[in-house]
Amino acid sequence: MKKMLSVLLSVTLALWTISAAIAVPILSRTFYVTHVRVLDLPGQTGWTEEEILDAYDEMMSFELKGTAFGTGVLKWSESGKAHFTDVRTLFQLDLKVAAASTIALAILLLFSMVVKPYRFGKRGPRFWAGAGTLALFAVIGGLGSLDFDRAFTVFHHIFFPGKTNWLFDPNVDQIIQILPEVYFRNCAILVIGLILLMCVAWMVLGRKRKNREEI
Repeated sequence: MKKMLSVLLSVTLALWTISAAIAVPILSRTFYVTHVRVLDLPGQTGWTEEEILDAYDEMMSFELKGTAFGTGVLKWSESGKAHFTDVRTLFQLDLKVAAASTIALAILLLFSMVVKPYRFGKRGPRFWAGAGTLALFAVIGGLGSLDFDRAFTVFHHIFFPGKTNWLFDPNVDQIIQILPEVYFRNCAILVIGLILLMCVAWMVLGRKRKNREEI
């Protein structure tokens, strides 16, 4: 029982760490607005900041709330809409995993007050959740930093198998003009950075401390 509880805590915390980090750029409008201004997208594209943000907001409302698809005054195609529909599925999955893992963690932590989790190698579940996730995303981050374009392509082949509608024609699906590659790169950096920071925190908190039984 103690070993199973320890494993469940580690896996659930790892899932929460990953899904919560991914949710940050999805839910943070401010992160996108900052890019609009720093990259001078109005100057780069010819659309006003208001038009750009209206297009972004309408697209994200479709992703997060299921409203009708649209991109403001920007043109879009059925192929582009189909891709954003696939993206919506991934976004919703991540948010559901984040919510479910939050509830599961609360239940497991309450249970751990009665049954103390087993400490593999004298380290608690938080340590192993952090160590395992850290190792995985250190490798992913390292590979991505070597060739982001290649990593970006591989990502799409994995999550959108057999599809090419993510290769936008900027004259047909104009939304891609206000979603430059640097924005996606910075989203990836933010997600991996948050994951690595949380993993280090879990590893520190999961160490065995003198006269205390840490989870």
